[in-house]
Amino acid sequence: MLRILVESAAGLPKKTLGSPDPITTVIFREEKKKTNVIDNEVNPVWNELLEFNLKGAALEPNSHIDVIVKDSETFGKNKFIGSTRIPLRELASGQLRSLPSKNVPLVDESGHNIGATVNLTIGYDPPLKANSNADESNDGDSTVDSGGGDQGEEMVPDGVPGGPATTPSAGGHSASIRRRIARSQNRHRLVNKPQDFQIRIRLIEARQLPGNNIKPVVKVQVCGQTHRTRIKRGNNPFFDEMFFYNVHMLPSELFEQNINFWVYNSYSLRADSLMGEFKLDVGYVYDEAGHCVMRKWLLLNDPDDSSSGAKGYLKVSLFVMGIGDEQPSEKRDSNDDQDDIESNLLLPAGVTLRWATLSLKVFRAEDIPQMDDAFIQSLKEVFGGNKNKKNLVDPFLEARFAGKKLRTEIIEKNANPEWNQVLNLQVKFPSMCERVKLTVFDWDRVTGNDAVGTTYLNLAKIASSGGEIEAGTGESEVGFLPVFGPCYINLYGSPREFTGLPDPYEDLNLGKGEGVAYRGRVLVEMSTKLEGKVDKAVDGIPSDDILVVQKYQRRRKYCLCAVFHSASMIQEPGEPIQFEVSIGNYGNKLDTTCKPLASTTQYSCAVFDGNHYYYLPWAATKPVVVVTSFWEDISHRMDTVNIIMYILHRLQSNLELFRTAVSAKAPDNQLTAVWVKLLSQLIEDLENFPTPELEGRSNLTSLDIQLKKLRDSGLKSINQAARRMREEAQDLPDTMADIESWVDKLAMLAEEPQNSMPDVIIWMLRGERRVAYTRIPAHQILYSTYSEEACGQYCGKTRNIFLKYPMDKNKGLKVPVQIRVNMWLGLSAHEKKFNSFSEGTFSVFAELYENQASMFGKWGTTGLVGRHKFSDVTGNLKLKKEYFMPPRGWEWESDWFIDPEKALLTEADAGHTEFMDEVFQNETRFPGGEWKAASEPFTDVNGEKNRNPSEFDCPPGWIWEDEWTVDDNRAVDDQGWEYGLTIPPDDKPRSWVPAEKVYHVHRRRRLVRPRKRAALPAGTAVEKRDQGDPEGWEFSSLIGWKFHRKERSSDTFRRRRWRRKMAPEDRLGASAIFKLEGALGVDTEEKEKSSKGDVTKMFGANTPTVSCSLDRSCMYHLRVYVYQARNMTSMDKDSFSDPYAHVSFLHLSKTTEKLRATLNPTWDQTLIFNHVEIYGDPHALAQHPPDVVIEFYDHDQVGKDELLGRCVCVPLVKMNASMDQTPKLLWHPIMQRGREEGEALIAAELILKDKSGESDLPLVPPKRAENLYMVPQGIRPIVQLTAVEILAWGLRNMKPYQLATVSSPSLVVECGGQRVESAVIRNMKKSPNFPSSVLFIKVLLPKDEMYAPPIVLKVIDHRPFGRKPVVGQCTITSLEQFRCDPYVIKAEGAMASKMALMATTHSRHISINMEETTLLLETQSVEKEKQTVDWWSKFYVSVGEHEKCGPYLKKGYDTLKVYDRELEDITQFEGLTDFCSTFKLQRGKNEDGDDDPSVVGEFKGSFKVYPLPDDPGVSAPPRQFRELPDSGPQECLVRIYVVRAIDLQPKDNNGRCDPYMKISLGKNTIDDRDHYLPNTTNPVFGRMFEMTCFLPQDKDLKICVYDYDLLSRDEKVGETVIDLENRFLSRYNSYCGLPQTYCTSGINQWRDQLKPSEILDNLARLKGYSKPRSEDNGNSLTFNGKQYVLAQFEDKQQFHEHLGPACERLCLHVLRTQGLVPEHVETRTLYSSFQPNLSQGRLQMWVDVFPKSMGPPGPPFDITPRKPKKHFLRVVIWNTTDVTLDETSVTGESMSDIYVKGWMPGMEEDKQRTDVHYRSLDGDGNFNWRFVFEFDYLPAEQLCLVSKKEHFWSLDKTEFRIPPKLTIQIWDNDKFSLDDYLGTLELYLNNLLPPAKTPEKCSLSMMDDVDTDVPHKPEPAKCLFTQKSVRGWWPCSIERDGHKSLGGKVEMTLEIVSEAEVDEKPAGKGRDEPNMNPKLDPPKRPETSFFWFTNPCKTMKFIVWRRFRCLFIAVIILTIVILFLAILLYSLPNYISMKIVKPLK
Repeated sequence: MLRILVESAAGLPKKTLGSPDPITTVIFREEKKKTNVIDNEVNPVWNELLEFNLKGAALEPNSHIDVIVKDSETFGKNKFIGSTRIPLRELASGQLRSLPSKNVPLVDESGHNIGATVNLTIGYDPPLKANSNADESNDGDSTVDSGGGDQGEEMVPDGVPGGPATTPSAGGHSASIRRRIARSQNRHRLVNKPQDFQIRIRLIEARQLPGNNIKPVVKVQVCGQTHRTRIKRGNNPFFDEMFFYNVHMLPSELFEQNINFWVYNSYSLRADSLMGEFKLDVGYVYDEAGHCVMRKWLLLNDPDDSSSGAKGYLKVSLFVMGIGDEQPSEKRDSNDDQDDIESNLLLPAGVTLRWATLSLKVFRAEDIPQMDDAFIQSLKEVFGGNKNKKNLVDPFLEARFAGKKLRTEIIEKNANPEWNQVLNLQVKFPSMCERVKLTVFDWDRVTGNDAVGTTYLNLAKIASSGGEIEAGTGESEVGFLPVFGPCYINLYGSPREFTGLPDPYEDLNLGKGEGVAYRGRVLVEMSTKLEGKVDKAVDGIPSDDILVVQKYQRRRKYCLCAVFHSASMIQEPGEPIQFEVSIGNYGNKLDTTCKPLASTTQYSCAVFDGNHYYYLPWAATKPVVVVTSFWEDISHRMDTVNIIMYILHRLQSNLELFRTAVSAKAPDNQLTAVWVKLLSQLIEDLENFPTPELEGRSNLTSLDIQLKKLRDSGLKSINQAARRMREEAQDLPDTMADIESWVDKLAMLAEEPQNSMPDVIIWMLRGERRVAYTRIPAHQILYSTYSEEACGQYCGKTRNIFLKYPMDKNKGLKVPVQIRVNMWLGLSAHEKKFNSFSEGTFSVFAELYENQASMFGKWGTTGLVGRHKFSDVTGNLKLKKEYFMPPRGWEWESDWFIDPEKALLTEADAGHTEFMDEVFQNETRFPGGEWKAASEPFTDVNGEKNRNPSEFDCPPGWIWEDEWTVDDNRAVDDQGWEYGLTIPPDDKPRSWVPAEKVYHVHRRRRLVRPRKRAALPAGTAVEKRDQGDPEGWEFSSLIGWKFHRKERSSDTFRRRRWRRKMAPEDRLGASAIFKLEGALGVDTEEKEKSSKGDVTKMFGANTPTVSCSLDRSCMYHLRVYVYQARNMTSMDKDSFSDPYAHVSFLHLSKTTEKLRATLNPTWDQTLIFNHVEIYGDPHALAQHPPDVVIEFYDHDQVGKDELLGRCVCVPLVKMNASMDQTPKLLWHPIMQRGREEGEALIAAELILKDKSGESDLPLVPPKRAENLYMVPQGIRPIVQLTAVEILAWGLRNMKPYQLATVSSPSLVVECGGQRVESAVIRNMKKSPNFPSSVLFIKVLLPKDEMYAPPIVLKVIDHRPFGRKPVVGQCTITSLEQFRCDPYVIKAEGAMASKMALMATTHSRHISINMEETTLLLETQSVEKEKQTVDWWSKFYVSVGEHEKCGPYLKKGYDTLKVYDRELEDITQFEGLTDFCSTFKLQRGKNEDGDDDPSVVGEFKGSFKVYPLPDDPGVSAPPRQFRELPDSGPQECLVRIYVVRAIDLQPKDNNGRCDPYMKISLGKNTIDDRDHYLPNTTNPVFGRMFEMTCFLPQDKDLKICVYDYDLLSRDEKVGETVIDLENRFLSRYNSYCGLPQTYCTSGINQWRDQLKPSEILDNLARLKGYSKPRSEDNGNSLTFNGKQYVLAQFEDKQQFHEHLGPACERLCLHVLRTQGLVPEHVETRTLYSSFQPNLSQGRLQMWVDVFPKSMGPPGPPFDITPRKPKKHFLRVVIWNTTDVTLDETSVTGESMSDIYVKGWMPGMEEDKQRTDVHYRSLDGDGNFNWRFVFEFDYLPAEQLCLVSKKEHFWSLDKTEFRIPPKLTIQIWDNDKFSLDDYLGTLELYLNNLLPPAKTPEKCSLSMMDDVDTDVPHKPEPAKCLFTQKSVRGWWPCSIERDGHKSLGGKVEMTLEIVSEAEVDEKPAGKGRDEPNMNPKLDPPKRPETSFFWFTNPCKTMKFIVWRRFRCLFIAVIILTIVILFLAILLYSLPNYISMKIVKPLK
């Protein structure tokens, strides 16, 4: 919203007749708004507000308004007086909220000043969301924001930085390395795919908000969703509201989002309603422990005012919950109400938010790619404009931080712009936001700006909080503020080539995903200034700074060489392939801005590897790529990084060995040796390899120096910790966590923010199309002269790389190619050092092709249409031998010679062992005519000309298998013909059909002839392949790619390659190749004429080709041992896969056998690659061997085999076969789409073969079948005969299969190649348990648990016609949990469970006789007790809320156990699966990739695994599963107690819920809809439900919480399912928890069916003990050989009247020592199908299950919720004093008409006020007035319960729980205007501020004591509810200029009266009847107190007479005197004359 206040104008010129009638028009974005007309005035004052709605868009920096002043005319057009234009740049930048424009001069049409001025004020509210169209978004009282919008960035009013968080002081987090490590560990566990998250925000309360008489409301915005609280009153409002935000997005994106808190005053106008705000990002919360921030205070600050301090505090709890996260429970401390704000701030102590300016100097950019179409440019060229293709881009840079954004200027048509501007980002520091986002955009006039590339400056990496005291050193680091550069930052994104089409990879330019190409670089510098504001947001850089930065741009020449050793695993042949290597722009063959370099390999065609993949046949001649480039020398940074990486890699490899040793349970001495080696090597490395000194290095920045300090101290601390560990550690496996934290810390230290050298990018091109890429950080291959360790880890070393598809949606499902490449990068000054790294000889050739065509059977150049006689390989560029000139430093070594290209001449059969030659026979006719041979009788499948079948010769080395035959296994007729119709202009049909029609004119049929490779007779040498044409020609039937060696009759075109070798002039060795800069000089005539399109064709064509000939090749022998795999993905609909493994090694691949229907295949196969020829030095190969890649496929009969995953195994290299190392089988993860999808047990060894031959190779492993070798002894696991016992109890919840129910299933168990099947369940509905329960298999299992195969369960349904489909399967991977010692009978040994007991218990019904005669007195006392003590007292004592439980504790009653999770998750109860576990059965293809594919049922059972003796003579150990209970159905009574729900997911728009319960068990359902609880997310249900069911059929108890809706359908909030069968069968007695005492009456009355003694007897029988014996009247007991005495359990216990007999009590105490389930409340998480793995809230409840056959249970507990009690607060207002005198009377005296107003928060509608004390002249007021407030109070919880409708349209009352509080305000009464507010007082009735006895002692400092000196527990003396009554003086405060001052003092009596006492002590409101307790007399107010209007006499007396009496008297005297004088004057003449005349005489 833009608001313009048009104030006034001055000095408008007069008209010829009179003055003008001015009117002002304001124009903004072509929208006009006008003021009113002011008549006849040259200095008009309007003071009018004009508003422009921006519709949610932000102001652009170039916005302006036009102000026009006109003279209004009644008739005709208004006359122009003057105008002005005001730019809004400062508002748009977010620096200001209002722009006062004073005395702006007006100008006439010609721009001359007219001498008049205008005054305006412009206000701007930035949109909270960039495209929400609600302009209310800044308003507190407005509706909830409309959603959506570009969340997260521009939504902040004034773009305020994130709130307080991290700080440059002790304990700060901003860059603390530990903090970042915690973050990386926290976050890398999340899969980076869009997933469900839930953000919960609880707003508890606010304190010390500024302002008087305010109505605060809080708005919270996350991810574009906004919620707001209810409006409250006062400066310390209590909200207690919970907001839920459900999002589905990438974790990385979510953690960038902000959480914004805005506190508004809903009273005031919109413009200034924001009182304070706070921001932090979601990632900050996620990184905290438990992903939550609990009950912390946020410091609110003012976004506009930099100097202001805190604007109040907001107390919140924040939770970010991902899939499967448990919500931590929020504990409310008892002293929470008075908690100390300062010590509990989210901001660390002692930190203030300071304004900081991040100054980002943006100097220049370079290499920005073309972004605009060249169309206009081409037009200019046509009209003679100059050509400038590369500069088709208009760049500007935008920086964003914490919602602010600033831009540089736009520089048009420049790919290397120089901005030289500084962007000043004003932020509150420390900030919660972490990254400054820098994006370079291309400005477009018409369309939206396009992003060129995005990069981030991570403040955490360029700043340090310091203050991080390293353990043990006591030293604290000095932190530093964010600083960076001057340094280039590289941009990456989509490929650089410009096309006019939409870019599919555009998202990469916005920083989403890994950029695939370099897109330029930006030179920036950042510094941070604390305090002080800057004048301009965007400013120029002084020229001195520009000169200083010149030295950072000094370039040095770098040389990069890459030798490609192999390219394999190519999916399909297709077009020829080449590789391009580039660093920055250098080497990019499609970019014309750099010199052409030898940066691409030659094209080569892929060859089949004989099995599955294709590879490039480079043999001994390896292509070499050479790129020279120019970059800044930052070796001091790279050396440091590489040294730390070197230490890190050695530590990681040692840690891996240590991990393997721990997991393989290695003996202690071995483990210690590995561990000591790890630590010693780490300490040695840290001491021997210090980071390089920075003295005298070029390009040093201040960040370099700071990072060096940080790194050195970090390395030193790791060194000290390692030494300490080596000396002190006790338990070695426990040290793993510390060592892993060092690994993380080293990885953090190795990060280099100022890495200005771009990554090396390798592209694979097919033809001219970019297919796949990889990015290699330059430092990994950089050579350093500092030390060997400072060289990159892959510098000069051969490595294997999988290339990736750009923005691969399948995450590497298909591998485009695997390359093996050796790279070296170094300064050209060090290029000689390359010689020691290089192997083989490098040769450089110039090449061209001679082309000829065949005309009338003769070869010549005449038929070359559009071709040149000599050309490059593409044939497009004309060349001649004379054109070539060697580059400088090189000379010709020999003359031109013919050298046929082998790589491109690939025959189709290369690599195949069997091949099918094919040819198509074609015939044509006229419609309806005879078929005749076509003009081209024989063609290939594409219709291209081919040979006659009779011309096909069998190539040498092959033999025909058959004659030519017609292929009729296609859609053809019986003779093999297919028919088609030719439609011009085509010369052949587009489609073919098998049936002939009259109109068909063309037909063809396929002739095929198979051949296979001939087996060579022993001893014959492999015949060299036929070299083809002796003159070196290659032939092709058409001008295209496909050339072949031998001439065929159909060939019309031929060519041959000429080459000429070059050599360096001065012998430099291998490094001479770096001298090949630029192209070979090719001097063509057409160079000048060639159009721009040819540049790319020319480029690359004439670059010399470099190759490396490796003269040495060795033969190797490879063995890959593929033993087994486990947990593979199911790909077929039958729940299984048919897996086989495909093993690739360089250019060879082999496949294992295919196994049927298994997810845990055991192949036990050795794949032998006999002759593997690898070129190069064997020792170099031994250090970096090629990877063995194993891919797992699912074999499908129909369709293509699907990939199950891939794993990589590094082979063990043996330099001779006699080395005694053997490879060890290890589990390797199988990766698919970036996720682990199973593991494979594999190993590989690569053996160098001697010249002597095969003799010394290891023995060939035994064969299992023809060509199937097993894994040999010594490598395969050692096995042992093992018994697996299976308890197959039953099946549950089986879903239908193929639409039919599963009715008679049986179970098949497979393990280690053995299988066993159970008996069939005859009828699933009646009894889902197996008739005979125990199965047994003997199987050979590996001794080492690491190798153990899984147990596979399959459920088979027996259907009609003998069909037995698999309807579900389950894999149990680890057998460890089921292993046992068969000779030790554990408790489970007997396994007899409750069901067996029922068979043996007495058949009579047992009833507990509770009717011991109770006296009448006792029943009365019980009733009395019920009022003070209830079940809730017990519950609250148990959860620790002692203030809510009354006298319960003192009575010594039971407590219960409250579990914070499901009973099944409590470890000591083993998930209640001790009798039998539940295994989920799955089925079908796992397509969606969720962890839980599709669960189709459950199997209940258990396993026991134990070794069997090898000697058959020894008797087998006893069986484990004996004495099983009866498995028939049981009828049970189930009691479900639901206590309360916590944090339910809101379902209504008001952020609340109207929950009720719905419970289903079997076919019974209870719907509790009538008892719904309105408007709450934490309902207290307090409900008990009773149901009956049959177990095991109805085993699942489903408890749902629904949200009640009047009109729409009720929504399900969530549900939880309890398996009652497990509770029933478990030996932990989970069917009914054991209480602490045995009570026969009272609230804890015994509720089980059996007495404790009977339960103990059964337990003894179950565990096989003798029957317990009781002695001494039940006071002592012997159980399991131990003596128990009652006294030892009850010596400290209080006795009460409810306890039962001693013998039962003692039995209960003994039972409680046996680990059984105690009386408890469990907390169950609710889940919904809408967000399956996210908690929707939690439910506290428990369940009791009683079998009916054992008689009735005891009475249930009464858990009905407590009802509040009515109380009355009576407040007597006696007097006030020192009240501010706010008015001045007519007669000039200060006075106030005082009255007092009061209310209890939450009950504002019951506001009460006293009468008015008029005309108080001294601030005293007398009232004697009573307020009476009625309220509902929960004494146990010390909260008021307020029920009221939120809106008049609400259906239900909402219940609020609010602390009892009284607000008193003093006001000044005004009759004709609004009353004036004089002061306020807020009193907490639970923690009352003690009053002063006299008004003199009453001051504001009393209030301060409360804020600072906080008692840690409420003192009873301060609680009005215990004290009942209090009287005294309290101060009222008012805020003036941001400070509190005294507004008056009030004398009051406060009294709390309960409902019972009200009638005894009645009292009326005010002074009404009954006026008693105490009686209030009318106040004795001074006579001066009256209302002037109604008392004229008093007005005369007290106002007029008092004030003016002297005046009155004076006037009277004066009047008398004047009268006297008048009379005197009147009578004097008469008197005188009489005197004179004396008439009487």
